[in-house]
Amino acid sequence: MAGLAAQTSLVNVFAGVQLAFTDAIRVDDVVVVQKEWGRIEEITLTYVVVHIWDDRRLILPSTYFTTTPFENWTRRQSAVMGTVEFDLDWRAPIEAMRSELRTLLASTELWDERVGILQVTDATNGFVRVRILLSAADSASLFDLRCLIREAMVMFLQQHPEALPHLRYESVSAMHNGGAHDTAARDGLENVDPQEAQLFTGSLEARQRSRAFTGPGDEVFEDREKFLTSQN
Repeated sequence: MAGLAAQTSLVNVFAGVQLAFTDAIRVDDVVVVQKEWGRIEEITLTYVVVHIWDDRRLILPSTYFTTTPFENWTRRQSAVMGTVEFDLDWRAPIEAMRSELRTLLASTELWDERVGILQVTDATNGFVRVRILLSAADSASLFDLRCLIREAMVMFLQQHPEALPHLRYESVSAMHNGGAHDTAARDGLENVDPQEAQLFTGSLEARQRSRAFTGPGDEVFEDREKFLTSQN
């Protein structure tokens, strides 16, 4: 057991030395590890301390950074890019949204003036997907910038209700026949007896079938009554 523990410690030490010489991570680097976003706070020969965005500390063995893929957002530079996306109606005012985006970016210091564009990246399932690509000097500024743009665009779209997502549908009969067949069917069925309608409905032919299956009419009963009277 002691040999195994010593072997594990030596592996972490070698991993710490490797991190020091390869410069894979540095203090204050912004990283994403185990789906957590944070900043490298301390690097030792055996472990690394990551300061999570909500002030928690994630302590990982040095071997984690030599054996597991992770994201380093500040490996070469701190400037990063991010997106804000919306699913909107086909009537969304794209040019007006671009103009609003330019106004918003010009009014905030969070934007580093590198990238700020609005594009329609998809148009399927009855919606158009609008993506805003933004850049900032560091990840913290980018997060605040994305929130700012998202909130401002939501308020802008509230003033354009036609841009909000809508669901559309059309009846099959109206789509294929332009509604003419439905109109003729309604005209032909206006005088259908409610009792007959309970048997067969939907067309003039159905009305005739309905009458055929509702039994003999009054004239049949009158003829039958006359015949019985004459027999007596």
